[in-house]
Amino acid sequence: MKAMILSGELAPGERLPVERELAARLGISRGSLREAVRALALVGVLRTRRGDGTYVTSLEPGLLLEATGMVAELLQENSAVWLLEVRRMLEPGATALAAARMSPEEISGLRECLERLEKAPGVEELVAADDEFHARIASAAGNPVLSSLLRGLAGRTLRARLWRGVSDQKTLERTRLGHRAIFQAIERRDPELARAAAASHIAEVEDWFRSNPQEPA
Repeated sequence: MKAMILSGELAPGERLPVERELAARLGISRGSLREAVRALALVGVLRTRRGDGTYVTSLEPGLLLEATGMVAELLQENSAVWLLEVRRMLEPGATALAAARMSPEEISGLRECLERLEKAPGVEELVAADDEFHARIASAAGNPVLSSLLRGLAGRTLRARLWRGVSDQKTLERTRLGHRAIFQAIERRDPELARAAAASHIAEVEDWFRSNPQEPA
């Protein structure tokens, strides 16, 4: 079925042939076909509509990479540091792209998000605004694969960032300063300054977790 999709024989949104016909075409049993359909449905390639049949999904990056978030959520032990290493590799590039591509309306929305972050009365509100801030930047980068990957990593680090804020109140002001620097670079339309600001911000968070490895269960 993967080969049929890659070749274009099955296009996004198209319904699969009936089970008996498809199993015969693939040379497998109907039981094996059902297992394959279930597996492909789990990773967002197929979607079964009760009473209507099974369809190829839109195959958009956000759908196909959704499983990344689930896998990231299941990581244990030093996962916060590992995921922050990956964010440090990807997010500065996304931020540089956003600085070049963000519309005035998107920059205005990012400014409002920053204001909520700076005025947040508590850790949970600050981290929620932090998460939205980075999501807006990733989306504005204009690369749905990159945006989906970054969103998939965000869920696992969200809980860790909450713990960091509760454990060390001094980090809250550093977080505000880091986001302010990123926003100012984007507002100036300076991709390289935005890249550097994002790298510095994520490196600071990563360094904190390396020094405080006891993440809550």
